[in-house]
Amino acid sequence: MGMPFPPPHSPAEQARVLMEQKQNLEAELDAQFSILSANQSTMNSPLLDQEGFPRADIDVWAVRHARVRVIELRNDMTALMDRIARALEGVYDPNLNMGPSTSATTATSQAPLSPFARVDGVAPDSPASAAGLQREDLILKFGSLTGLTSLQSVGELVALNENRELKVLVLRATEQLSLNFTPRKGWGGRGMLGCHIVPYSVSQ
Repeated sequence: MGMPFPPPHSPAEQARVLMEQKQNLEAELDAQFSILSANQSTMNSPLLDQEGFPRADIDVWAVRHARVRVIELRNDMTALMDRIARALEGVYDPNLNMGPSTSATTATSQAPLSPFARVDGVAPDSPASAAGLQREDLILKFGSLTGLTSLQSVGELVALNENRELKVLVLRATEQLSLNFTPRKGWGGRGMLGCHIVPYSVSQ
């Protein structure tokens, strides 16, 4: 028997197709930046010489075209990342795939959220610290992800939302708190959140 593939319209297949589109966009972006590099140019370097004439040492038309294309591709990438994030949420949160009548019925009888992860540590001056996360907080909802058995989807969602706000619902003692995270690199430590979370089940 061959390897089973998800149905063509399943969230998993949609996510796979979108990720392929992302790879294609990244490849084209690399190609456009190669054009700029070949002309010793960046997105902001001048195209005119000191006398106000087009520079003779570069292909001005090629540089201009590459810059315009980079801007277009970056806009396309932003829109595509939104679609990928929604597709991944559908993969890891089956409730998002229910029809209107089913989801409406579920909403009225939905059980309280159960924590699926515990915060094992928070780095000082990190995005997690800035959001107010504390050690021993229990995570009930991360973005739209709930009830996870694996934390891989959390890492994927964080990677797709760099410099974009994510809402995280935590249980601290007996109080539920909604925190706003903004994953980002370059804060001075590892990762984009600066916290360590481990799987958690109610039986613990």
